[in-house]
Amino acid sequence: MQVSASSFAQKITLSRSNTPLKSILKDLKEQSGYDFFYTDNLLKNARPVTVDVKNAEFVDVLQLIFSGQQISYAIQNKTVVITENKVAQRQEIQGRVMDKKDGKPIPAVTISIKGTKSSVQTNKDGRFTINIPPGAEALEFRYVGYKTVSHQIAPNANYTIFMEEDDAGLDEVVVTAFGQRQRKEAIVGSVTTITPSTLRVPSSNLTTALAGRIAGVIAYQRTGEPGMDDAQFFIRGVTTFGTGKANPLILIDGVEMTSGDLSRLIVDDIASFSIMKDANATALYGARGANGVILVTTKEGQDGVAKIQFRAETSSSSPTENVRFADPVTFMKLQNEGVRTRMPGTRLPNNEADIYYTELGKDPMRYPAIDWQDVLLDKMTINQRYNLNVSGGGKVARYYIAASNALDNGIIKMDKRQNFNNNIKINKYSLRSNVNVNLTSTTEAIVRLSGTFDNYNGPLDGGTSLYNKAVLANPVKFLPFYAPDAGSIYTNHILFGNNENGEYLNPYAEMMKGYKSQDRSSMYVQFGLKQNLDFLVKGLGFRGMYNVNRFADLSVSRRYNPFFYALTPLLMGATDYKLNALNPNAGTDFLDYIPSDRVVTNTMYLETALDYNTVIKEKSTVSAMLVFTSRENKDGSYNDLQSSLPQRNAGLAGRLTYGYDNRYFAEANFGYNGSERFAKRERWGFFPSAGVGWVVSNEKFWQPLKNVVSKLKLKATYGLVGNDAIGETVDRFYYLSNVNMANSARGFTFGENFGYNVPGISISRYSDPFITWEVSRKGNFGLELNLKNSVNIQVDYFTEQRSKILQTRSDIPSTMGLQATPKSNIGKAKGSGVDFSFDYNKTFSSGLWAIIRGNFTYASSRFELYEEPDYATTPWRVHANQKISQRWGYIAERYFLDDEEIKSSPVQTFGEYKPGDLKYKDINKDGRVDESDMVPIGYPTTPEIIYGFGMSLGYKNFDINCFFQGSALSSFWISPNAIAPFANVNNASTNNMNTNRALLQVIADSHWSEDTRDLFAFYPRLSPENVSNNSVSSTWWMRNGAFLRLKTVEVGYNISKDFAKKVHLKNIRLYGSGNNLLQIRSFKLWDPEQAGNAFNYPIQRVFNFGVNLEF
Repeated sequence: MQVSASSFAQKITLSRSNTPLKSILKDLKEQSGYDFFYTDNLLKNARPVTVDVKNAEFVDVLQLIFSGQQISYAIQNKTVVITENKVAQRQEIQGRVMDKKDGKPIPAVTISIKGTKSSVQTNKDGRFTINIPPGAEALEFRYVGYKTVSHQIAPNANYTIFMEEDDAGLDEVVVTAFGQRQRKEAIVGSVTTITPSTLRVPSSNLTTALAGRIAGVIAYQRTGEPGMDDAQFFIRGVTTFGTGKANPLILIDGVEMTSGDLSRLIVDDIASFSIMKDANATALYGARGANGVILVTTKEGQDGVAKIQFRAETSSSSPTENVRFADPVTFMKLQNEGVRTRMPGTRLPNNEADIYYTELGKDPMRYPAIDWQDVLLDKMTINQRYNLNVSGGGKVARYYIAASNALDNGIIKMDKRQNFNNNIKINKYSLRSNVNVNLTSTTEAIVRLSGTFDNYNGPLDGGTSLYNKAVLANPVKFLPFYAPDAGSIYTNHILFGNNENGEYLNPYAEMMKGYKSQDRSSMYVQFGLKQNLDFLVKGLGFRGMYNVNRFADLSVSRRYNPFFYALTPLLMGATDYKLNALNPNAGTDFLDYIPSDRVVTNTMYLETALDYNTVIKEKSTVSAMLVFTSRENKDGSYNDLQSSLPQRNAGLAGRLTYGYDNRYFAEANFGYNGSERFAKRERWGFFPSAGVGWVVSNEKFWQPLKNVVSKLKLKATYGLVGNDAIGETVDRFYYLSNVNMANSARGFTFGENFGYNVPGISISRYSDPFITWEVSRKGNFGLELNLKNSVNIQVDYFTEQRSKILQTRSDIPSTMGLQATPKSNIGKAKGSGVDFSFDYNKTFSSGLWAIIRGNFTYASSRFELYEEPDYATTPWRVHANQKISQRWGYIAERYFLDDEEIKSSPVQTFGEYKPGDLKYKDINKDGRVDESDMVPIGYPTTPEIIYGFGMSLGYKNFDINCFFQGSALSSFWISPNAIAPFANVNNASTNNMNTNRALLQVIADSHWSEDTRDLFAFYPRLSPENVSNNSVSSTWWMRNGAFLRLKTVEVGYNISKDFAKKVHLKNIRLYGSGNNLLQIRSFKLWDPEQAGNAFNYPIQRVFNFGVNLEF
């Protein structure tokens, strides 16, 4: 019977404890004026009531006192009629269990009737159905990692249950393949889930936070240039050496994305971040999961009022370290030495008078001494980031809406005489909307919309290119620009400096002559549907998802031709000067347009799945999943027919799991995938995997140890994973020949006066129907340990055998007459390693809390079978059993002492050399140093060890945390050609203009000379140009890439709740942080994380201040 609320306007004030229901009814009658109709027999078994209300509505008090009773009531006019509760005979309750934090359904929650052994579990959508016997009072909801919930059984009660994470059991719920949420205890695969907030660093690039924070991930960053600073990362190293894909599969909300998309994700929008590492965890992704999987899900709304969160950050950014260069006077002196020692009798580039007056510094117009880095680059820059998100919803719909903006600036200077900005400036915008709608009690629709938009502005060739040009410019030949003289006072353009012939690179003119703008957008629309099929088979569910992703990249470059001027020679003592225009007809004072490439891609993805979950006789849990996927990608940037065709693949995957009594677990998976790249006989690949787990600590015999070792779990997996992303994109269809029917280069000319020409035919690829999948066989053996409910330890030992790696055949005789060298699946590799993580979490009674975390990853891989020439006489050149990123080179002993030593030493075949040049070891003792003497040198170029550790402390409203990141077992090589001082690099990168590379301070301080004859100096005998003998790969230029970096430090303060309430806020947090603060390493010349890229745009040190507001 429906009655309006206005009919029960009486206010009730009542306070009773453990009072018989009959007495409560008498009190209500006196205050409300309502009569109660019942029999004494009905109230005989009624439970005593405890109630404490003040000015409460009459109907609310009725609902409260009858909650959990075996009787019900109905209101008829001014009478409350009490009757026997039909539910007492039999009641079937349906409901749903959700995560209180993110509103997502929780599968496999155990629901038991309090006081009985009867229980059921939720399905994948968090839904459950349970039969309630007479007399039952409450339901209990239990799930590992969540607080137990007790819910009273009552007529018309709402059985949508929200569970919240238990601080003592965080990270016990893991997001696995295709977004499934599984209890960590039940997972047998190697999956690592991290709290998204640990990835928050003062940067707009998420990938820069990966190194050292996640066990199993090898990551490093080679440059700090905004927009180009994505870190390179691999899961458990690299175990392939083909030209195909070695990076992990990245899935954002279930859809394959690029590392660029991952880098632009906002940490505040991330609900879960999982790394799947072994075959059992990745097998469902089949061909796409051979290199591991990174799975990210974004937040969804939850029931409740709107929650608003706003974050603002401002940071200063500067290089962690600048390469030190010698001053211009030292440059001039040692440039002369280089000419004198290599080419005696040749005219010196700098006369003594020029050196004297330059050193004197009184006439910088005629005798300039330019620090080009200081001219082009600022010491620091300012960046900003803003994030806003709103979430909430009700029983029918829930929403999560977010917007963000990040402004990243470079350290390139801007000349205000120009009306455009050539500094790096990237404005990044992102919008996200996730909406969940309950269409029916068993049907849920999910709509996700996301867009990221980057507006880039910067120098024509990028920041790193400009940084290199600053290094290449001569520091003493001319000024960056001149003030107008009497003859050019009315010019409207900048008077850029140059030498008398206008043939030298002026990096200031290169910086100022134009800019590049780039607009990048990535948008995806996703529609999903979840259907509970309990009405067909209990525990069965269906879901489907369709996603469209569109990416566009539009670049535009605008430039003018600089006007160059040279200083006319002045008379000694003259105070005025005259400029000579070098290119008055070639220079322009207007911006011209330079066409650039445009990239447009469209990707469609379809996923459908059936899920089944059930509990058998209360102890056995069974789940199964069958998934079909289909993907199509179109790319409009290709210029050839085969590459421009749509790229398609499809697959079927399945999983079956079994658990018994929370002690024994087994899991089997398969992926059955089709690839367009292979012929019909090889097109489909089947990749199975299996694993088992044993929770020893749940055994009865372990109970005496439970207080010390609260968890001990052993697990093992083995399986196959495929990879079809092999070879180059232009070689998509290996089973088809690539024939050019109109190749003019192979044509012929004939006829009278040779007036006829017929193009020829060429072949760039021969058909091969036997090329097939690259296959990875992965094994994993793991241990999970919890000590005294405070310390969590996880250790995994892993192995991998990679076979059928695509290689170019190395020994095809020319007598076969082939135009193209064939490729084949002949390579093999193997890898192994260990990853380890440690977590300590403790809260003390004083209000102090502490978290200590650390992780360690060692991943090593070797060639097992590598097709190459027969090196029987020089076995050190064989790749087999060598590290995959191993480098070969010569063993440099020292510098030659004198001509006599050169005559008595083996002949070196790398060009002319003198005393003071490098001496190499003759490995095979044949009297010559050549390619036969190259041996494996150093560690691999990809780090084999990545580790990290940190600590967080909090006391009341204050908190502080720090994190260290480390790398070990890697080598890099200084490029002698890249640092060779005085060298003239005249090529396309310098616009074919002359250069004289700057002199590193370390070379000025430590080089071989006729005076010192230091056989172990940093640099050999100076030279005005590159010396090929000293430029070959060798141990001389090899350096240790190991380092330990204080990656982040953050100090925060949460303003008191009372003050926040006064300004209508729930929470206010202020914090300051720093990134890349200091480093411990053996290599001192530049940041070793940049490896041999000395003149890359440097990695940045950041100081940041932020505020986080919650409404």
